[in-house]
Amino acid sequence: MTLLVIGCMSIAVLLILGTVVATTAQINRVRLLDVADAAALDAADALDLQAYRLGFDDTVRISSATVWQSAESHLASRERPARITSWQIEQGTGTPDGQTAVVVISGQVSLPVVGPLLDAVGGSVTITVRGDARAGLVG
Repeated sequence: MTLLVIGCMSIAVLLILGTVVATTAQINRVRLLDVADAAALDAADALDLQAYRLGFDDTVRISSATVWQSAESHLASRERPARITSWQIEQGTGTPDGQTAVVVISGQVSLPVVGPLLDAVGGSVTITVRGDARAGLVG
């Protein structure tokens, strides 16, 4: 009987710890997605200087360089959430059409319980997210 109780308790503890780890990973993914969306919104408003030569239409003209620079400055101005140990802008950040800002961010996440185990074997958890935004002109 004791063996059965210990076995059931072990399974229950593993399920609870697994839920805590999965929830932490999901919360940090949402936090990174929030940062990517905010950086994309900021980059969508970053008018490319060539727009003055090319003229305006119903959208804000942007370039991949302005998107990248805007995203870098946005990340530098924000504080990283508690469990995200590092973040960086990834390839794919830029503009596919000169009007839409795309920001791709990856972050290293420290997970409870399994984090020290992963660090001991030289592994880590990386989450990559993408934010898109497009700004239109009014008037």
